[in-house]
Amino acid sequence: MTSIRPVEPAITYREAQPYVAMKRLVTMETIPEIADRIADVIGWLVGRGVAPAGAPFLKYNVIDMARELEIEAGVPVEREIGGDGTVFGGVLPAGRYLTVTNVGHPDELLGVTAGLLSHAERHGLAWDMTETDAGQRWGCRLEIFHTNPLEEPDLNKWECELAFRLA
Repeated sequence: MTSIRPVEPAITYREAQPYVAMKRLVTMETIPEIADRIADVIGWLVGRGVAPAGAPFLKYNVIDMARELEIEAGVPVEREIGGDGTVFGGVLPAGRYLTVTNVGHPDELLGVTAGLLSHAERHGLAWDMTETDAGQRWGCRLEIFHTNPLEEPDLNKWECELAFRLA
C-alpha cells in the first residue's frame, strides 16, 4: 500500500455546517454498520430533492475503544433541515480544527488518527473533548470521505480527511 501524507497536520478554521445524519452505537468491530448508512443518508436526501453540500463523513461523538462508540454517518447540506425519526438534522460547529488527509487504504486510518492525536500532544494542543463514564465525548471529530467509491474502486487511492475540533 502506498500512502501520501502531509509532513505535518494543519490547524484550519471551519465554518458551521448544517448536515443530516443517522446515528448508531457500535463497537470497533461493527463500525461498518454505521459507515454503510452513508448511502442511506444520501438516498434520503435524493428522495427529497436535496443535494449534498460536501463530502460525506463519520462523526465520532463518544469513543470508548474497549466498549462502544457513538457515531453518526452524515452528509453536509446547504441549510438546516429536519429529519424523520431515522435521519436527523444537525450543525457541525464552527471553530479551529486540527486536520490531516490520508490517501490510502481505509485500514490506515487508525494509525493516521494515532499520529494526529500524538501531534496535538507534542504541540500542546487541547481537544474539544471531555472524559465521561461512557468514554471520550468529542465536540466534533470527523472522518471526511473525499473519494466516491463508485468512481474510484481502488481502496489504496481513497482520500480521507481527519478533522478534530480544538478547544
